[in-house]
Amino acid sequence: MTFTELLRNVGLFGAAVIFCLVALSIFSVAVMFNKYRRFRSTSRESQIFKPLFAKFIHGGEVQELSDAARLHPKSHVAQVVLAGILEYEGVRESGGDPVASLELVTSALRDSISETLIQLKQGLGFLATVGSTSPFVGLFGTVAGIINAFRNIAATGSGGMSVVSGGIAEALVTTALGIFVAIPAVAAFNYLTGRIENFHIEMNRASSQLVNRLFKVPQIMEREVKMAAVAEENAYAAR
Repeated sequence: MTFTELLRNVGLFGAAVIFCLVALSIFSVAVMFNKYRRFRSTSRESQIFKPLFAKFIHGGEVQELSDAARLHPKSHVAQVVLAGILEYEGVRESGGDPVASLELVTSALRDSISETLIQLKQGLGFLATVGSTSPFVGLFGTVAGIINAFRNIAATGSGGMSVVSGGIAEALVTTALGIFVAIPAVAAFNYLTGRIENFHIEMNRASSQLVNRLFKVPQIMEREVKMAAVAEENAYAAR
């Protein structure tokens, strides 16, 4: 039997299963395409932003980095960096001690990373569900097709191909379609998960570099110098 003949012999229940699998396939392909576009866009903008961030790390101005981050709203690295800078500038403008705001900036960076990961992972749960359940949906149609084949044999009292063709068609088509839908979904899920792990590493690295640049390099050294100067003044006064 050709594939067209198999489809012609599929019953109503098998057609319903095939329709469900086709719908899952269409939605999963749409999710794959959307995530691919999103990841390509964020990777492209992050590659443009990284040299600007490196310039800041090696002595650039905070305001220049903030302006650059605002120009790349799709970059995961830029948005995490911008969240930390906004928190840092907010504390500084309010008159607080920038060094004492280390915990606040770190918390803002951590929250921004979590929110960005949530956005990046949207749709992956659907792909995982499709990849894990599609074979079982196809198997459900397979079982129903075999049951129909045996019912036809029992009704006619013979086991010729014309009797069991409808049930076999349901079994073969639904099984093949279930596997066909599951394989791309699983492959896409694994690929996108790997990309998200890379993005996570990049965001963690950028947040660590930002904190080191804002606090450990300039402010803490300045604070230590001031404390040393005060200690020398007190020692001189005690003499």
